[in-house]
Amino acid sequence: MHHFRRRLVLAAALALPLLALPGLARAQAYPNKPIKMIVPFAPGGASDFVARILTMRLSTELGQTVFIENKAGAAGNIGLDLAAIAAPDGYTVFLGNVGTLAINPAIFGSKQKTTATDFAPVSLVANAPDILIANMAVPVKTVGELVEYARKTPGMSFASPGSGSLNRLEMELFRSEAKLDMVHIPYKGGAGPAIIDIVGGHVPIMFVPVPAAMQLIKGGKLRAIAVASATRLSTLPDVPTLAESGYPQVVGGSWQAIMFPKNTPAPVIARWHAALVKVLARDDVKAELMQGGVETATSASPKELADFIHDEARRWGAVARASNATAD
Repeated sequence: MHHFRRRLVLAAALALPLLALPGLARAQAYPNKPIKMIVPFAPGGASDFVARILTMRLSTELGQTVFIENKAGAAGNIGLDLAAIAAPDGYTVFLGNVGTLAINPAIFGSKQKTTATDFAPVSLVANAPDILIANMAVPVKTVGELVEYARKTPGMSFASPGSGSLNRLEMELFRSEAKLDMVHIPYKGGAGPAIIDIVGGHVPIMFVPVPAAMQLIKGGKLRAIAVASATRLSTLPDVPTLAESGYPQVVGGSWQAIMFPKNTPAPVIARWHAALVKVLARDDVKAELMQGGVETATSASPKELADFIHDEARRWGAVARASNATAD
């Protein structure tokens, strides 16, 4: 009996560290069930395109299925809100972008319930540079020619997928830098309807994500004037950047980032950061994303991503306020 009691005491003592650190024990077992990735936009868009490539590779890397749940609406805010209130257990991840994390707070103002501070950042994953396109009948081929033509055509119009969209804000920034008098024509339903009217000659120019215009550019139905990226794109090597065309401030694109609900355990964040860095370094992943005009991107640390989002929110927020951009 004496030996039996000693064994009980010893077993209890050994169990105490595990009882005291349940979070650690769960993190070590993570993941042990499927993981949901909330994409705040409809299937078929740039975010969905990136998510489908990532989830397939992450499922293999993490040893559990990572599946997509599209929650579109309110410029991405419906999915943003749902992701923020999910259990911080590592089984709900959010694919945010420049709109949901950096622009929406400026255009929705006090109506914005959720911001980037309600999340635990992990890493950037992709950037879809935007491109300045024109109808083929517009008599310009370069940024310089476009500026000269617009100055001779006061009130020249430009399209966008919405008043508070990144594409509208990029044009407002370019217009401000080039001192152009232009009229904004917002469209509903994403970039598609606006692009159709550009092709049809109803509106002369706009900024769009490269993936949305790539095939029309290569098919000779749209003219690529310049890309709003830091460097030229390998998929469109002959198209100059706005920076090299004299407008270094006009650098933008629909970057995307992985976020978890606030208070998600640090070991889970670390596991995902390592997995993303590994997956995004793969040549096949880079090639598949680049086919759609999307570049891979990673953050050195979650802190670096938090700082990046803060800077982007400040930059585009200033443009939104200066142009009186509002939520559609």
